[in-house]
Amino acid sequence: MTVRTRTNGNAGANKILDQDKAAHDWYRFVLSFPPQLVQKYLLRFSIDERHLVLDPFCGTGTTLVECKKRRIPASGVEATLMGHYASRVKTDWSVDAMQFLEHAEHVAARVADLMESQGQGEFGDLPLFRASSEATIPADLKTLDKNQWAILSKDFISPVPLHRALTLLDEIMAGGDERFVALEKLALAKTLVTEVGNVSFGPEIGRSAPKKDAPVVTVWLSLCRNMAEDLVKLQDRANVPSTVLLGDSRERLPMKENSIDAVITSPPYPNEKDYTRTTRLESVVLGLVKNRSELRRMKVDLLRSNTRNVFVADDDDRWVEEFESVQQLAREIERRRIELGKTSGFERQYHRVVRLYFGGMKRHLDNLRPFLRPGARCAYVVGDQMSYLLVHIKTGEILAEIASALGYEVEGIELWRTRLATATKEQLREEVVVLRWPGQH
Repeated sequence: MTVRTRTNGNAGANKILDQDKAAHDWYRFVLSFPPQLVQKYLLRFSIDERHLVLDPFCGTGTTLVECKKRRIPASGVEATLMGHYASRVKTDWSVDAMQFLEHAEHVAARVADLMESQGQGEFGDLPLFRASSEATIPADLKTLDKNQWAILSKDFISPVPLHRALTLLDEIMAGGDERFVALEKLALAKTLVTEVGNVSFGPEIGRSAPKKDAPVVTVWLSLCRNMAEDLVKLQDRANVPSTVLLGDSRERLPMKENSIDAVITSPPYPNEKDYTRTTRLESVVLGLVKNRSELRRMKVDLLRSNTRNVFVADDDDRWVEEFESVQQLAREIERRRIELGKTSGFERQYHRVVRLYFGGMKRHLDNLRPFLRPGARCAYVVGDQMSYLLVHIKTGEILAEIASALGYEVEGIELWRTRLATATKEQLREEVVVLRWPGQH
């Protein structure tokens, strides 16, 4: 049995340090792990510019950006459209910083002129605010179409901030170098979730107090200026190879076999969080996801970690039929559901999600093996969970067991931090499962 380290955790360990913010801070998924964790394992695994690092669940590019900063070639795979987009933009440092900033300032000036012509300043005198609380929204405000609203809660953004964001987006898309456009859209994505939308992030995504208006262009331009400053700092590493693939990491990788020296990644946890919902506002407003059909296609490529992306045809559970630890866990969750009289459709799926999750991870680890060099080292950041009816899921232990059965050597399960479980007020472990691939199947 693999021994878990007993080092004390730190719930604040996920914070990004000021010295690491360049590129990382352009846009960051709320559940991202921090650059300093990547730094630790690059050093631990003795990885340098001669090697290739893979992040098969790359999210918004933390591993890729940190590798590029250290002149280490890296590749990532991401299934969510917002994550894939962010990772691509955050690892392209070939853009001329001054030309980009000039373009962004030109866009901001055009939007200011347009708003002025409509009688709007940054906090404009729209009829909505001149009238009483019963005033209707002006008919000429830009908004989303019915297919977009069908996948986005209207509580996530108020009408006037949305109008401003869409007006800015139209001007961004009006022309210019496509790399400028990509950076500007990413800055808008961050603006939406930090200053414009009504979203809040706690244990779950929720709604904050509605913002009647917001300084969209001001915040956005400030972010663009920060990006330009970072591009100047990073220019000397622009040619370090970094690729991002849009795809499903449970499938066989479109890469050269026997090419990967290290894996540093954090797959989704089995925690009933819908990862597509966490980035839904910016994904919809930027036009990355336009309707339910596109949302569903994206969900099909995700590791099954919550009941909202489970489909009838899913069969990853067959990969872990022989693992009694997984089967016992699923049986306990179902027994607990029946005992508590929980009968909703979501609750009836809990035991299935656990089997599908660990089956998907086994499928991933199995398909990864041909691409690893002998002696390749892997660091998987995962977390214990109690999301399913308070049944404790020791994610790291089970993942280590699965990896061992596939021929990986388990070097250890190392505590990264602990976090407070809202339902039980207990501290749950987030750990790094450290593996070594010996080189034979």
